[in-house]
Amino acid sequence: MADRLLFNATYGKEQPERATLPFVAGSIAAASGQEAAVVCTIDAVWLGTQGGTYGVQAPGLPALKDLYDEFVGNGGEVWLCSSCTKPRGIDESQVAKGSRIVGAAYVVEELTKGAKAVSFA
Repeated sequence: MADRLLFNATYGKEQPERATLPFVAGSIAAASGQEAAVVCTIDAVWLGTQGGTYGVQAPGLPALKDLYDEFVGNGGEVWLCSSCTKPRGIDESQVAKGSRIVGAAYVVEELTKGAKAVSFA
């Protein structure tokens, strides 16, 4: 059974608190040695592009750019939903370090291997 934790992010920079929380939890998991991925869907896919986290900060929370860098530096992965990147015109050339575009089949495969999903509504 996989120990991977999947944190779903759906919000982009227009909702900085909601955009940041999956990365807060993901960073804690990655720093404690857990395999962790933030799965970005809908507008959150912009967060995994080059410069996508710049200027995103909610009151009382760390700047998302710093949190993103810490998360990736601790081995965390950022997965961008291919069904969400395509209509937004995002391709691999725009993806930030630590991010990659994945399909739903990959996420489902990880879940069937035992990954646990966490969602922030």
